Amino acid sequence: MAGARTKKSDPGADGAGRRRLVIVESPTKARKIAPYLGSNYVVESSVGHIRDLPRGAADVPAAFKGESWARLGVDVDNDFKALYIVTPDKKSKVSELKSLLKDVDELYLATDPDREGEAIAWHLLETLKPKVPVRRMVFHEVTEAAILAAAANTRELDADLVDAQETRRILDRLYGYEVSPVLWKKVMPKLSAGRVQSVATRIVVQRERERMRFTSASYWDISATMDAGAEAAPRNFPARMIAVDGARLATGRDFTSEGTLKASNNEVRVLAEADARRLAEGLKGRDFKVSSVEEKPYTRKPYAPFMTSTLQQEAGRKMRFTSERTMRIAQKLYENGYITYMRTDSTTLSESAISAARSQATQLYGKEYVSPSPRQYTRKVKNAQEAHEAIRPSGEVFRTPGQVAGELDADEFRLYEMIWQRTIASQMNDAKGTTMSVRIVGTATSGEECTFSSSGRTITFAGFLKAYVEAVDTEAGGEADDKQSRLPVLVKDQDLTADELTPDGHTTSPPARYSEPSLISKMEELGIGRPSTYASIIKTIQDRGYVWKKGSALVPSWVAFAVIGLMEQHFERLVDYDFTAGMEDELDRIANGDEQRTQWLSKFYFGGDMGVNGSIGRLGGLKKLVEGSVEDIDARLINSIGLFNDSDGHKVVVRVGRYGPYLEREVDGVSQRANLPEELPPDELTLELAEKLFATPQEGRELGADPVSGHMIVAKEGRFGPYVTELLPEGEPLPEDATPAQKKAAKAKAPKPRTGSLFKSMAIESMTLEDALKLLSLPRVVGKDPESGDEITAQNGRYGPYLKKGTDSRSLTTEDQLFEITLDESLKIYSEPKQRGRSATAKPPLKELGEDPVSKKPMVVKDGRFGAYVTDGEYNATLRKDDSIEELTTERASELLAEKRAKGPAPKRKAPARKPAAAKKTTATKTTAAKTTAAKAAAAKKTATAKAK
Repeated sequence: MAGARTKKSDPGADGAGRRRLVIVESPTKARKIAPYLGSNYVVESSVGHIRDLPRGAADVPAAFKGESWARLGVDVDNDFKALYIVTPDKKSKVSELKSLLKDVDELYLATDPDREGEAIAWHLLETLKPKVPVRRMVFHEVTEAAILAAAANTRELDADLVDAQETRRILDRLYGYEVSPVLWKKVMPKLSAGRVQSVATRIVVQRERERMRFTSASYWDISATMDAGAEAAPRNFPARMIAVDGARLATGRDFTSEGTLKASNNEVRVLAEADARRLAEGLKGRDFKVSSVEEKPYTRKPYAPFMTSTLQQEAGRKMRFTSERTMRIAQKLYENGYITYMRTDSTTLSESAISAARSQATQLYGKEYVSPSPRQYTRKVKNAQEAHEAIRPSGEVFRTPGQVAGELDADEFRLYEMIWQRTIASQMNDAKGTTMSVRIVGTATSGEECTFSSSGRTITFAGFLKAYVEAVDTEAGGEADDKQSRLPVLVKDQDLTADELTPDGHTTSPPARYSEPSLISKMEELGIGRPSTYASIIKTIQDRGYVWKKGSALVPSWVAFAVIGLMEQHFERLVDYDFTAGMEDELDRIANGDEQRTQWLSKFYFGGDMGVNGSIGRLGGLKKLVEGSVEDIDARLINSIGLFNDSDGHKVVVRVGRYGPYLEREVDGVSQRANLPEELPPDELTLELAEKLFATPQEGRELGADPVSGHMIVAKEGRFGPYVTELLPEGEPLPEDATPAQKKAAKAKAPKPRTGSLFKSMAIESMTLEDALKLLSLPRVVGKDPESGDEITAQNGRYGPYLKKGTDSRSLTTEDQLFEITLDESLKIYSEPKQRGRSATAKPPLKELGEDPVSKKPMVVKDGRFGAYVTDGEYNATLRKDDSIEELTTERASELLAEKRAKGPAPKRKAPARKPAAAKKTTATKTTAAKTTAAKAAAAKKTATAKAK
């Protein structure tokens, strides 16, 4: 069907008795809009997607098990027909929706107003197979006026939007299922490739490569504090030397990444330290003159209202939110009626929104602060689409942050306030001021003329800055728009003196690593992906182990280097930026109805006349590209990342092995290897550090033989930290024809070496045999409880030293107690009541994190009765199943605490009510199920009616 068609659907015009089932995606949205629609509407949620391609062989229906394409889930030989299945967790939801459909006269599909929402609506239509009329209901904000307008102006499902979204889904499946197995064979198992995730990973890897290749350069200048005289205000101001005898001094931008001057800057002078110190000394007590004064008007226009990408970037810079956290909070604000739809490429505002913003700005700041005419923002960005309205406060009259403060949790309030401020500021006047640039000259005792520069900015009218100032990336050298630096009134030839002259040394810095905000900005600039997918892409590349965080910086793993190296060498077009952005253009043509989905997929997969020269289709298609490349890939070469040569010319490489990365070099035909610490960023692996790692043998540092057993004791660096262990003699070899079961049994029976983790105060380099034997003696039997006969042991656990008697454990305060505590001292500890909570001996935290952005208090991870938890002293949040203490970041910790705050204090426990006697089961299973479903339907009707009253 072509395009979207709109139909009027005033409930009154169709008869007051007609009942309608409205399906939205989330329960929150369903609860919010039900009262707006009234008793003739039953509002239910699908809880997101209800169908998808099979996730594995177990999901494939029996009827398709034997098909060659079943694992892929797409019949590539039959017009790329997809095998969609209702996911197991949604089967009961589908049954419930089908039951509700039996009692209504119309179905309204009210899923989100983007491509994905259109596809969900289509899946609902295909699955429910309604026998009543179906309408598509679209709204961009959850307010009464918007919901009633959407119900009165429905349209048909947009087949082109559905095609575009389904093409993306099938394309991503073809890409992942064809390319990922190559990574399993050539790099390591369980890796994945993706149309956008692989390109995003490449961006991060390329930045790390730039940092690894970078050579810093040094240069000097002189900073000065100038004195304009007693009458000047301010009297003193800063200046910096920029030229000597007319030759401009080099600054950081004049050097290449190799640390040399750029070819175009041959006339630039690189000032050495000795010259800087000589000139500073030669300028002391000398007179200076103002050689020029240039004053210009300064104007700064307001920022455009937020769209998805700029909201994620600004929340990341201003509040240190991850993109995923930002979108989760924005979703809650949208579903509860506080802001408009949060997945958008548009910066435009509706007339009513402009009117609301202008009116509120006038009330709060005065008429002079509001733009004389309404401001509308248009943008030219690669692949802009889904052009709804910008993200703004909902309604025709915006609620101020103060009006909603009591209804929102801390994170929701901060995000709403930022969106509100940005929207108001977008309709305000320009900020105005003046900038001044001054040149000052002085002659050193050597006769050299030295030129200094100083600049200032004064804001004379704040305009929109009164409402909102955008955060800046300080690592990239950004400066806030409201920053002022006043200079005194100066005129040409005015005499000045220098109170201070300080030689300053500088070194060039490598390009900063990407943070989430800057990576989103880069992807948007390149036209890669869509704003609605940025959060999930960044989460995916971290979950897959391709990228990890060091503070807020995104650091690629060595596995990412190997994967991207393979892709660049053998599937170059699949990770080419322009090709990926161009593919988005082609997919947009399908959305606009200018391209047929099946034909496009066929050309992409099997080859054909599509896209620009060198496109996947013109190269013979994805299938041929993958099949023809696998045998040519040298796994060892791909998994070897060259670093540098050592002092003897031996090449040092990082090898990505099955059990992790390690260093390797070949010396006199013999391979030398060293373990790599997991937390070491690639650009910090220097030759000096590599030599230190090579000096620590993989088999461990031998400490000596155990005088009792005779076994060699070694100290080793392990994946989870340093430890000591004993080397046991090899057992008798199994016969060559031993079965796997026999090998497994022999391994199980083989003696296990003793091991012991080093204390925090210990290091492998200083470990002695005596210390190691002490560690290996743990757990130490302290003695037996004379009353119970239970053995008491001193043990070193994951969370510190403790005593154990049966199932009763008690913490020890120091590690030394493990070796020194006596039976009497242990019995005394056990004789005291077991302390919990605040009265217990305070244990050191398991991990210290940064400051919580809400409470402004430091966060730590502690060991609790029910497992590890994060706390800021006010709220405690238990770590989730997928959270590990070692990998827990400050952002994730603050996110867990924010969720805990949102739930509020735990309700007080009530005494449990007595359970009534169980009713006898007198009906068959099917009858019971039918009655339950019918009861749910009745309850849904009753709830909708009750809410409307």
